[in-house]
Amino acid sequence: MSDSVLLTHLKAATMVDTASGYGLIKDAGIALEQGQIRWVGQIHDCPAEIAKLPTHDCGGRLVTPALIDCHTHIVHGGNRAQEFEMRLEGASYEEVARAGGGIVSTVKATRETSEEDLLEATLRRADALISEGVATIEIKSGYGLDHDTELKMLRVARAVASARPINVSTSFLGAHAVPAGADADSYIDDICIPTLKTAHAEGLVDVVDGFCEGIAFDTAQMRRVFEAARALGLPVKLHAEQLSNIGGTALAAEFDALSADHVEYASDADAEALARSGSVAVILPGAFYAIREEQAPPIAAFRKHGVHMAVATDWNPGSSPLGSVLLAMNMACTLFRLTPAEALAGTTRSAARALGFSDRGTLAAGQRADLAIWDVTSPAELSYGIGINPLHKRMFGGQFDAD
Repeated sequence: MSDSVLLTHLKAATMVDTASGYGLIKDAGIALEQGQIRWVGQIHDCPAEIAKLPTHDCGGRLVTPALIDCHTHIVHGGNRAQEFEMRLEGASYEEVARAGGGIVSTVKATRETSEEDLLEATLRRADALISEGVATIEIKSGYGLDHDTELKMLRVARAVASARPINVSTSFLGAHAVPAGADADSYIDDICIPTLKTAHAEGLVDVVDGFCEGIAFDTAQMRRVFEAARALGLPVKLHAEQLSNIGGTALAAEFDALSADHVEYASDADAEALARSGSVAVILPGAFYAIREEQAPPIAAFRKHGVHMAVATDWNPGSSPLGSVLLAMNMACTLFRLTPAEALAGTTRSAARALGFSDRGTLAAGQRADLAIWDVTSPAELSYGIGINPLHKRMFGGQFDAD
């Protein structure tokens, strides 16, 4: 297809931050040029010079920004189906972890898996997300917990963007769990932070993450990691308040984190702190569902304080083996009562914000031409369907995916 094209005969959910929710334009046109959006508006308002472009008829379909999965762990070895059985038999997420399962079991499998095999498995997962209109994914390390494996995971994450038409943001999650038999403080100082410095020097890290929880790292330990990230000029985000409230969200806000993720046990004060810092609350209904959590995120408090809410899969082998952004949207609505407009904003505009991107997530002039074209009549259908994928076509950088 030409580098310049005018998409016609469509409805555009622009997802610009307006009171209308979707920013919906009926009888719309979208002009693309050299991988960017040049113009969006009602087709009868199309400027004369844009009307001369080659056209592509979208058949009356809905066009949205391509989706963004802003929290994944898709680089990993093995699976944890056995722990799924344990939880069904009554074991809690914390009990599984303390019994040597959880993250630690995936660490063993990931260390034992070659870089080539990790990439092959990761590409299959990336393909599943691409098939649902996703054009940007975040991928974390965190299943190595040693110098070599953490770097291996980040190299695999970088390689995904070379092997597929997908944007990848990498997060160093060395502070994901305490390795078996290790001391948490010694691990942070002797393994985690030195590995972060090496990964940064090799250009493998975009963001620094951590798991601040009673079964992982406390706020003092995470503060040291965040201070190291700040010294390297790297932004931070944090798994916070998933199982309890130990101050992780407040720490994230203090460091102007891009996001605080999970946040089931966040308080009204935490929501106010996120609003002040501009940090995004990333809602992860897959983990809530899989571990049968009963404490829902404080959605009302986030709304009250104007906190941006993103929605993501948290695709990982243990607590959220969820490979569908569309299903995550449905679950966010069904389990947490997000509106369909909030769910779509959560996988477009707010998800971009959670990764520090300002060039995607809306349909507006100057944005990347990453689009999703859907066989639906209204945007609400994207959150309404359960196990339904209505994607017609995905555009990446202004080019349609090959059939």
